[in-house]
Amino acid sequence: MAVTKNTGDDNQQILEERKVKALEKIANSLDALTVWFEEIDKDAWGPRIEWYMSLWKDKYIDGKDTSK
Repeated sequence: MAVTKNTGDDNQQILEERKVKALEKIANSLDALTVWFEEIDKDAWGPRIEWYMSLWKDKYIDGKDTSK
C-alpha cells in the first residue's frame, strides 16, 4: 500500500470541498423551510400565532410568568 503525504494544498482543497457541501446542505434546509412556510394556511394560523406571540412577549419582554 502506497502512502502519500498530503500537502497543505491538498488539505486546503479538502476543506473547501467540505465547506461547499455544508453550504449546500444549509441551502437545501432553508429551501425546505421556505416551501413549508409558503404552504401554511395563514388564515387559520393567525389567531394561534397571535396567542403564542403574546405568551412570548409576556414571558421574555415584560418578564411576567404566565405558567402560574
